[in-house]
Amino acid sequence: MNRLHYGLAAGALLVALPYVPGLDSGFGRSLLSQMGIAAVFALSYQLLLGETGLLSFGHAVYFGLGGYASIHLLRAVNAGAWPIPIPFIPIAGAVGGLAFGLAFGALTTRRGGTIFALISLGVGELVHAASLMLPGFFGGEEGTTASRTRAPAFLGFDFSSQIQVYYVIAFWLLASAFAVHAFLRTPVGRLCNAVRDNPERVEFIGYDPQRIRLIAFTVSAGFAGLAGGLHAINYEIVAAEALGATRSGAVLLMVCIGGAQHFLGAIVGAAAITWLQVSLSGYTTAWLLYVGLFFMAIVLFAPGGLLGVIATHVSMVRRGQARRLAKAYALAAAPALAMSLGAVTLIEIAYRRSTQPETGPRMRLFGLLMDTSQLWPWLGAAALAIAGALALKAVWPRVSSTWSAA
Repeated sequence: MNRLHYGLAAGALLVALPYVPGLDSGFGRSLLSQMGIAAVFALSYQLLLGETGLLSFGHAVYFGLGGYASIHLLRAVNAGAWPIPIPFIPIAGAVGGLAFGLAFGALTTRRGGTIFALISLGVGELVHAASLMLPGFFGGEEGTTASRTRAPAFLGFDFSSQIQVYYVIAFWLLASAFAVHAFLRTPVGRLCNAVRDNPERVEFIGYDPQRIRLIAFTVSAGFAGLAGGLHAINYEIVAAEALGATRSGAVLLMVCIGGAQHFLGAIVGAAAITWLQVSLSGYTTAWLLYVGLFFMAIVLFAPGGLLGVIATHVSMVRRGQARRLAKAYALAAAPALAMSLGAVTLIEIAYRRSTQPETGPRMRLFGLLMDTSQLWPWLGAAALAIAGALALKAVWPRVSSTWSAA
């Protein structure tokens, strides 16, 4: 398949997703919209970290500033200043992110590595603090709001329904993926990889690594601003949290979990983290702890990310190793499940007692009613976790040897 075929397949998938059972509700389409916004943001960060090797702790600055640029344009549209339809509003976010990326990048990209990471952290904290000091532009703690339904209709659509907004986000996601992929195939995109791997050699052959970093940083900030613009039209509000360190950390998790070395890893990671944030948080108050444990597991055991794991298994299946791997995984499944159930039970009991003492000692978990004031639930969960861990340790050498052979 060539790029056109891949693009058509991706477009058809994005069109069909809101009608897939389970995603055809208001909640499902809202979840898809959030995944699309996160995917555009993660693509921008993958360009920065995965392709250029720049670890930023303040990338949400450009997401948030792009969001503010778009929300203020939408407010002007609401006031009747410009008759701009909703699908074009995120362009203001892209322009805003690009402009601020160029301004801040001229300073931050002078050095790479740890120094760049620390400067990006400082810039992020500086802008976030300024957002609370300049309420005229940032709206203070309450943020800035606008209405997308008061914008001019486009092709008969008024964007009052979630599915219409989803298709705007899906269009810009597809356009962003093609644009980032095209940028990476240019000479500058190839030099981004060279700067990541060996900036001294790049300088030796006559190119300025700082200029390459600045170009990549500015382009990345532009796509982050586009994601912020999509955020603005989806939620109709932009607040200071869009600029904060939490969002910068979230996009770092997305790219690392999906696979920073793979172009599509950012999209896979964005979908996974968004699903965990939206769905898992409805089941447990400890969801952030599980996300952290998931991240640690990926970094330790699958440094190539989820897409790296998928690609490796697809390759092994093609070589006829599926049955051998299935037997090894089946051997480890029961101990791993027992260990996980025991650990989750301990975490949930501890969180319930420490964060929700007003609900009382009784709780239902995995269909079982237990009294957490008694010792037995704690001992049973601990015994299950320890037994599972010991059993997994016993069978792990066989699983490891099978994996190596495969």
